[in-house]
Amino acid sequence: MIDSAGLRRKIEALGLAVTDDQLSQLIRYASLLLKWNKVYNLTRITKEYDIVNLHLIDSLTLVKAVQDLQLPLKRVLDVGSGGGLPAIPFAVMVPETEITMVDAVKKKAMFLTQVCVELGLKNARALHARIEDVREEPFDAVTSRAFASLSDMCALTSHLLRQDGVWLAMKGKEPKEEIGALGPEIGIDRILKLEVPGVSVERNLIVLSKR
Repeated sequence: MIDSAGLRRKIEALGLAVTDDQLSQLIRYASLLLKWNKVYNLTRITKEYDIVNLHLIDSLTLVKAVQDLQLPLKRVLDVGSGGGLPAIPFAVMVPETEITMVDAVKKKAMFLTQVCVELGLKNARALHARIEDVREEPFDAVTSRAFASLSDMCALTSHLLRQDGVWLAMKGKEPKEEIGALGPEIGIDRILKLEVPGVSVERNLIVLSKR
């Protein structure tokens, strides 16, 4: 059983406000992730404590960063969504933003659709598709968490990002080689250190835009 009071403290330590309903949704999501993972292999992390810290709280650092950067995101595309990280926690905490999740693996897209139903997320949806085949109105931001190299991410999703939009790539250590491999058409706006309360892991958010 996930400690709801402990989860609330960690979220508040990030500087985020969380309602009782949002807390319940996050706990329900973690439970679904653990349950479905036994069959669908959604994540290598299988312990409740690690699910909370290395998935939920880690993903919520993106919410905090978007707030701090004051990014007015109405529509967000999350690519390579897998088990729904960071997309589902983001959708829970920022209900005014529409989240579209894309994954090429059918069972993962099915899981994401089920999560949206069970959590009652009206602002999130899942697509089963290869990202290069997706055709949608351009988004304000494209997010990813361990999806691909920065150059591949930008190349595969450029047609889905507004000209004034941003890529938000969550990485572990600062990917200096990946940054160096970016072409002149991609601008590096910010490299933000993300702090996960109570966990000594290195996290970076790479903010990129079209030049």
